[in-house]
Amino acid sequence: MWINLHCVCAAPALSRRDFPPGFHFGTAASSYQYEGAATTGGRKASIWDEFAKIPGKIVDSTSGDVAIDQYHRFEDDIDLMVDLGTDAYRFSISWSRIFPDRKINPEGVTHYNRLIDRLIEKGITPFVTILHSDTPLALDEEYGSWLSPRIRKDFAEYAELCFSLFGDRVKNWITLNEPHLQATFAYILGLLAPGRCSQEYPRGCAAGNSSTEAYLVVHNFLLAHAAAVGIYRSRFQHQGGSIGIAIDASWYEPLTSSRSDEEAAQRARDFEVGWILDPIFFGDYPDSMRRLVGDRLPRFSVEDKALVQGSLDFLGVNHYTTNYATTGLDFPVSLVGYYKDHNVRLLAQKDGVSLGPHVNGINVVPWGFEKLLGYIRVRYKNPRVFITENGISDDSLTNSSNLGDLTRINYISGYVDAMLTAIRKGSTIRGYFVWSLCDNWEWTNGFTWRYGLYYVDRHDNLTRYPKESAKWFKSFLAGKYYNTIAMLNSAAIK
Repeated sequence: MWINLHCVCAAPALSRRDFPPGFHFGTAASSYQYEGAATTGGRKASIWDEFAKIPGKIVDSTSGDVAIDQYHRFEDDIDLMVDLGTDAYRFSISWSRIFPDRKINPEGVTHYNRLIDRLIEKGITPFVTILHSDTPLALDEEYGSWLSPRIRKDFAEYAELCFSLFGDRVKNWITLNEPHLQATFAYILGLLAPGRCSQEYPRGCAAGNSSTEAYLVVHNFLLAHAAAVGIYRSRFQHQGGSIGIAIDASWYEPLTSSRSDEEAAQRARDFEVGWILDPIFFGDYPDSMRRLVGDRLPRFSVEDKALVQGSLDFLGVNHYTTNYATTGLDFPVSLVGYYKDHNVRLLAQKDGVSLGPHVNGINVVPWGFEKLLGYIRVRYKNPRVFITENGISDDSLTNSSNLGDLTRINYISGYVDAMLTAIRKGSTIRGYFVWSLCDNWEWTNGFTWRYGLYYVDRHDNLTRYPKESAKWFKSFLAGKYYNTIAMLNSAAIK
């Protein structure tokens, strides 16, 4: 028997009008996930081009060679942004496209000039990420890229080129995206490019040291970031822009009120958020990391500490989920390293009760987002913040005629409401970017994860179709209020 169900769930009464004047609403993207045109116009290979070729690394055996072809379709995608009513777009520049082999590629520069000019022409403010994971393959092959201090000079020169080419129009710069996640997933677990890990980890890595490499990589991330910020402030501040970094940041709630669980939750925060932000705000890594990691955690020289501390004008926060934290390990591992160092087990339930709805690996917990923003406000003295990524994948949408992604509508509305609560409590939040405008190539999950407000039909010339979430977001941005959301148009139960 087939039964049609329809349920309506309460949602916050929300409108763009609730937010302060000048607050940005936009969507976010990255070059390798969106552009395609991998061998077009002088672009050279990145580490992701190479990694995606390895059998078994990408779940659907695809790559970003074509992605969703924004390289050729950016004008159409900008029209989608205009129709939505967004006023900002966060995207990244491909290092391999504009500065391959340490030489300027005029065709790549022309592409980004056209993109930036079109955005501004349409009233959309560009927020530009200088590097979003796709390090040039040549640098990795030459000296190991982020494993070597040499990367700091190369990244600084590339960042300076970006400032000089585009800084007359780009006023919001993000140096790096998610350094914590990049280090742990790429250099401990081997899950992301360049795919390094110790042999104990079951990823089939060709090489790596999961005990030490991630700590070294983050150290180089921070010093490269600080070098770029120093160049911007000393040579390009007259352009009138600002510069920051985008971190990945979940919220970790103690499983119980015990001292052990409270300490586990704080270790989880220290080893994720604090690992990146404590050096920038306080000049060194968290005390817990110094104590637990010991000599495997690099030290800042006096000169390096002065360079890193204070090296941001704003903070980008990429947030998706919340977990309970308790002492223990998520998976058995005997090797000394990050996971044994912080000794935290993450859970989605307590006493059989879930934190919140669980959708494609994400616990939907808006109150955790509010707690995270409050934590940043208190610990880091209320920095200026942009929510540079927030969203959810709804993989049940399988064709362009089935676009009722009401799970996403509830997710976005709940998290935007939590953000508004944080603002009303004093957090200095200046913008919010949905991940993402369109379904795109989601790293090792290929095209199987769909985060977009727009459905991309890979079997119909990559045509974009608005999902219900796009229609809802458009109405929200137009100033309309919503009190309820239809959660499910119909469900089939056999």
